[in-house]
Amino acid sequence: MWSDVPDVDVIRVGSEFYMISTSMHAMPGCPIMKSVNLKDWEIVNYVYDTLEDNDAHRLLNGEDIYGKGSWAASLRYKEGVFYVCFSSNDMNRLYIYRTTDIEHGIWERSVIPNLYHDPGFLLDDDGRNYIIYGNGDIRIKELTEDLTAMKPGGVDQLLLEGERTDIGLRIEGCHAYKLNGYYYLFFIEWPKTGNKRRRQIGYRSRELLGPYERKIILDDDMGYYNNGLAQGGIVDTPDHEWYAVLFQDRDAVGRVPCVLPMRWENDWPVIGDNGTAAHVVMTKLPVVEPKPLVISDEFDYTTDRLALNWQWNHNPENSLWSVTERPSYLRLKTGQIAEGILQARNTLTQRTEGPACSVETVLEISGMQPGDRAGMVALQNGFGTVGIAAGEQGQFRIVMCINSGDGQEDTVESVVFTGEKVYLKVDFNFKDSLDQASFYYSEDGIAWKPIGQTLQMKYTLDHFMGYRIGLFNYATLQSGGYADFDYFHFNRQN
Repeated sequence: MWSDVPDVDVIRVGSEFYMISTSMHAMPGCPIMKSVNLKDWEIVNYVYDTLEDNDAHRLLNGEDIYGKGSWAASLRYKEGVFYVCFSSNDMNRLYIYRTTDIEHGIWERSVIPNLYHDPGFLLDDDGRNYIIYGNGDIRIKELTEDLTAMKPGGVDQLLLEGERTDIGLRIEGCHAYKLNGYYYLFFIEWPKTGNKRRRQIGYRSRELLGPYERKIILDDDMGYYNNGLAQGGIVDTPDHEWYAVLFQDRDAVGRVPCVLPMRWENDWPVIGDNGTAAHVVMTKLPVVEPKPLVISDEFDYTTDRLALNWQWNHNPENSLWSVTERPSYLRLKTGQIAEGILQARNTLTQRTEGPACSVETVLEISGMQPGDRAGMVALQNGFGTVGIAAGEQGQFRIVMCINSGDGQEDTVESVVFTGEKVYLKVDFNFKDSLDQASFYYSEDGIAWKPIGQTLQMKYTLDHFMGYRIGLFNYATLQSGGYADFDYFHFNRQN
């Protein structure tokens, strides 16, 4: 999956695997993916539609949660119940969700005050439950039997301290297991010297509270620009084959999940051969029809409920979008006034995919009012947009814009447009971390004209998310306009 699916955690229940991932400011959040072979994954549910309903989550009054929201969720299953926990930096809270139906169920939630950095569940086989969390200094705290609160008088202490010498990013992102009489803890770590790439670290102990032994589990980049594979967990198949599921930074496209064969030697997990990861993983698991992570969409719906591949940038205003008001069109209506795309509500997004991909749409502009801006965005802090700017007295211009440096839109090129609909296209090239996006428009969907400049995409931590492609419509002067998108066509190129 050459796409942004970071901080993965995978479990197996029967013959089916389930994976969860960080989603930050994208809503709905915490995607649940399903697979029967660890290769082909389908989005089957989300843990929540929206996390909170405040100004920052709704992009109001200049506030936002870019790079915040939900981080590094932990997924576990126990006695018929699925559990998810994660912390939210902007809310300074720990969230625990639970359901008996991971694919179709509604999740109940508990909220616990204070921040627990990158928490990992440890649901012990003696019936007691814990979270293990922290950055560098790793702590353990006991939960109640029903996992809804911290247990009064329960375990609450420093568990271990990560290495300090020659380490930039100390251990974090805990994944915890009880196997073969050992407690195993897995973390990510980033040394300052040597390979200087992130690596997977393992700890083990016969006793929950230690002492723990430490070992480097994987230090390899699969030949990709010294970007190491790390931060994830392990899972077995029904035939007791073991795999590690980690992620790798691939620059502007985001953090990409990777499946690696694993075996046990002297009760330590061993990934790959001599510290080198396998480039191709073959399993004995079933071969199935692949389900795309990013989809084309004709917007042919009978209800206003979109395919699970779509996510909104922050909380949507549900009264201002529809795929049924005009059948087979996505209609985006303007609401609050926005100064630019980063403040615009109801930007509808999907991931991009490597090594290269192309996205097209057609936009009908008759409902736009003066000051409205509608089109497509390559979304990160260093964004690029192509679309229509509506002026006075029915005047329209096709514009390509980039971030001016302060989050506002700087127009690179503007072309007078007199038609009723415009075709828009964005080409992405992530191969070998080239990380460039090119923007085009057309009056007939056949003859394409480049506009603006090639966008040099860059993954930045203020958004902490790989580039997404989004459809948008927002007002700069007055609310009440609308824009209609006839389709969204996505093509991945190898």
